[in-house]
Amino acid sequence: MKIKNGFFIKNAFLCSAVVALAVTLNPFAALVRAQQTTAVKKDASLGKVSAEAIKRHVTFLASDKLQGRRAGTPEADEAAKYIASEFRKAGLKPLTAAGFFQPFTFVSGVKLGAGNNFQLKGVNDSRLLKTGEDYMPLAFSSSQPVQGELLFIGYGISAPELQYDNYAGVDVKGKIVVILRGSPDGNNPHGKFADFTAPGMEIQKKTIKAREKGASGVIFISEETKFSNDRLAKMRHDLNFLDAGIPTVVVSKQIAESLFAAAKTTFANAIKHANESAAPLNFANTVANFKTDVVKINGKSSNVVGVIEGSDAKLKSEYLIIGAHYDHLGLGGSESLAANPEGQIHHGADDNASGTSALLELARVINSDRAKLKRSVVFMAFSAEELGLLGSAAYTKNPLVPLASTVAMLNMDMVGRLHDRSLFVGGVGTSPVWKPLLDKLNGETKSPETGSGSRFQLGIGQDGLGPSDHQSFYIKDVPVLFFFTGSHEDYHKPSDTADKINAEGTRQIAELVRDIAIQVANEPERLAFTKVKTETPNQGRRGGFRVSLGTVPSYAEQSDGLKLDGVRPASPAEKAGLKAGDVIVKLAAFPIKNVYDYTAALSELKANETIDVVIRRDGKELTLKLTPEKRQ
Repeated sequence: MKIKNGFFIKNAFLCSAVVALAVTLNPFAALVRAQQTTAVKKDASLGKVSAEAIKRHVTFLASDKLQGRRAGTPEADEAAKYIASEFRKAGLKPLTAAGFFQPFTFVSGVKLGAGNNFQLKGVNDSRLLKTGEDYMPLAFSSSQPVQGELLFIGYGISAPELQYDNYAGVDVKGKIVVILRGSPDGNNPHGKFADFTAPGMEIQKKTIKAREKGASGVIFISEETKFSNDRLAKMRHDLNFLDAGIPTVVVSKQIAESLFAAAKTTFANAIKHANESAAPLNFANTVANFKTDVVKINGKSSNVVGVIEGSDAKLKSEYLIIGAHYDHLGLGGSESLAANPEGQIHHGADDNASGTSALLELARVINSDRAKLKRSVVFMAFSAEELGLLGSAAYTKNPLVPLASTVAMLNMDMVGRLHDRSLFVGGVGTSPVWKPLLDKLNGETKSPETGSGSRFQLGIGQDGLGPSDHQSFYIKDVPVLFFFTGSHEDYHKPSDTADKINAEGTRQIAELVRDIAIQVANEPERLAFTKVKTETPNQGRRGGFRVSLGTVPSYAEQSDGLKLDGVRPASPAEKAGLKAGDVIVKLAAFPIKNVYDYTAALSELKANETIDVVIRRDGKELTLKLTPEKRQ
């Protein structure tokens, strides 16, 4: 499951989902016509999901050998081959002449180009800096050359509401600002500056603020004595922030010391100055002249897709999709929540070897009774979910079966830690069929632990949006369900290992998914779709945003602006005339190049104050009027 930096933080979703696990379903099957709630007929010949097979699949997928299955790596490709082999053994058929794989490309990394240069000019000297030793372009740096005087701007924080503003009364237009990492209270996650130093977002936020204030370039100072150890020097990219719109570099502590010496002070005194005062510090007319050249590297990965053809002459041309993502974080990176993530295998047993293993077992079991299926059932193992739902977005952009003929999508993500029979099911509001069907099927089989009552204590989420691959289908008007057993302390850490998986619990969840799938595959009428009006609270900032717009950003396509996958019904965005496919390029006074720009602008807006939103639609720019609502 995916953390979306700066806009949708998965942990916030997990918290709300865990709370929802305690919710008890309130049956209202009588409100839906009888044909929608027809019971699944029990048949002793139905295949049984095997906990032993699930354990075997998880053990392989989460093994050291597969190195965390990061999309675009040979290890992820090996996982894909394993899944394809299991599909073949189960009797599934490929949907294309190319077999079970649906390849797609994405930006998998960045590297230094040949055009990087950096010159410092002081009153009495001039020198060239060495790339990789004295400085390093940041992965999101823009390529235009920049020249200007240097101005030390402290921590680069503008927080008038906290009585601290490094930019107050300072004209940085045309200047290259030099910025410290952290804040006056360090990197304290509970301090008053925590919003400005959040891991994975600090550098982006400070860069955006410098650009908004009119700076022509940004220089960050290394936190490490040995420059090559600094994480910024490693050029890790972020798919949501590929171009900051301003040239940005990090310099070594040694270079910083020389700059402060020219200003008749020291680096230590500069830090003390920043902690005691928000005022800037001049560098005695020191001028920097630099150009960065960062080359994007395209990676390749594949979804793995197989189909069981339905037996009904008419209904077999309609499709039910069962999916799970198989990729994870590889050897760490910005998505990791480990204290020291670099170079450690992030095994991803629960996230999401568990869902993939359930998918493989369902393929085997459902195919064993394929003659009973009227509709066709497609099994999809998605890649690059952790990078922004890229695999499922690639599929919905180029579907192998028509989306108009896709009746529903069932998604399993992190289903390996069942505890106290608590299971969260999201997307229940996306069709009127889901709630009564869940009521029926959850109560049909007695609890293995108690011998009575329902299978699971179900927590219910209405929305079809969320941090996993079902979202890609929901925004295409496909009813979805999302199965999830809750967060835990091993999430996005190397410690998410196979030995901690509840294979029997995963088997029980897969059995429920199987029963739902068979019901949907055999219904005389296809499921009705409902666009959910309730909005999941956006918690991209500590405490959440003050306003709501109702936009659904695309994380799969960055196009010099924020592309929208959709807008929520009756939201400010819909009322303003925004729609799927629009690219927001300006929000109020804030230029928008990416998700981070959008969230930074959103945090500045006020409820009920109408603003201009500039969009790009069909190659033309349009200006619409939008009135944000107060977030409830």
